[in-house]
Amino acid sequence: MISLDWNRLLPVIVSILIIIAIAVLRQYSRTLSAIVAVMPLNIPLGMWIIYAGAEDGQQAITEFNQALLINIIPTLFFMLVAWQLTRAGWGLWPTIGAGYAVWGAGLLLLVWLRGLLG
Repeated sequence: MISLDWNRLLPVIVSILIIIAIAVLRQYSRTLSAIVAVMPLNIPLGMWIIYAGAEDGQQAITEFNQALLINIIPTLFFMLVAWQLTRAGWGLWPTIGAGYAVWGAGLLLLVWLRGLLG
């Protein structure tokens, strides 16, 4: 009999359901689909995976949450760039590409700063 590891399978299932929810909700409300898209759903899933896989769950999740707080900064820049470029009339793929370029540069800057300070 096949044994399922629900701690690994459930986050994948929830992520798929979120994508489906966004696809369905966009037909009714762009605002509602945007709210679902930015809901902190992956964060609790990540917290759950880190907590479940660690011997000292409390310490691991504390360090993970600190890293989340710092690493959200490049994501905010991605969203700002995407917003500004779509306002300027850029297409979807160039906007996503530029957003990821800014996100990657921000992430590299954070890694560099951590190495410098830490």
